[in-house]
Amino acid sequence: MFFLTPRTLGIAALLLATSGWGGMFLLSKGVLHHVDPVWFTLIRYGISGLAFALLLVPRGAAPWRKLRLHDGPLALRGLAGFGAFSVMLLVGLAHSVPSHGAIIMATVPMTTQLLRWVLDGVRPTRAALLTAALALVGVVIVSGVLFRDADGAGSTLFGDAVALAGTIGWIVYTRGAARFAELDVVEYTALTVLASWPLLLLGALATTALGWAGVPSLDGLQLSWHALLYVGLVSSAIAVLAFNHGVRVLGAVTATAFLNFVPVSVLLISVAMGKLPALNELVGMAMVIAALLIHTATSRAAPAPAPAPAPMVKLVDTRGHRNACPASP
Repeated sequence: MFFLTPRTLGIAALLLATSGWGGMFLLSKGVLHHVDPVWFTLIRYGISGLAFALLLVPRGAAPWRKLRLHDGPLALRGLAGFGAFSVMLLVGLAHSVPSHGAIIMATVPMTTQLLRWVLDGVRPTRAALLTAALALVGVVIVSGVLFRDADGAGSTLFGDAVALAGTIGWIVYTRGAARFAELDVVEYTALTVLASWPLLLLGALATTALGWAGVPSLDGLQLSWHALLYVGLVSSAIAVLAFNHGVRVLGAVTATAFLNFVPVSVLLISVAMGKLPALNELVGMAMVIAALLIHTATSRAAPAPAPAPAPMVKLVDTRGHRNACPASP
């Protein structure tokens, strides 16, 4: 149908991804009472790794040849995006609350633009900075950070700082996709998970041997298996695949802007569970949605840069930044 354009499907994929991650925050907090963050990460990507391996089976030997060819770089990208980011986010969540984790994840677009400014010399546009600021204010209001009640007593600075530092790992993973132009969305997602899982296993064993992590008990796994299955399949497989598709279609900057929807999805899921939103939550959600719409509209309306000379090998998309997946690194 005429409205099922690649851009529309890309937006739908990003909304699916951010909704899946919103559910992850609500479920993971309870799991952390029974499963250590390091082993939680190993289990979730063990489940998603099996799912991705099944997706690759119909493709024959080609993906596995690409895995052998790029095993080291793919493993490092996966370790950053699935290891460092996941473990640090879960450690932060263990010392904080789900709403704080959601708002910290929503800061990724701003951090991405600042890193591109520092590393690539690409200065953010005024519209990008304004929409990022609007979205950031919106997610602060949605999270309730400015309207804390008695349950919010006690400092969460340590957990929030650890989670914020962990978002750098996800940015590294997203930016790193540009190096593997020959891999499609499924291959890049699946191969980074599969290549990095042995490193996640070594990390879990090493941290356990050092006394920094603990192997989950059988009782803990029995109490948490429903949530682990959701996080492994939906949040760590389907959502990651959908997000990478959105990155390929819309570009890294626009795709990461949709992370602002994560706290909104937490709010909507809470409503579905019977918890009605407060006025500040409704106002904040409206601000986030407005920022997303404005960002998408201004990115689409931005004039295309002049074509690069023929000898150049780096590709530039119509939004004036490198496309995270198809372009050369």
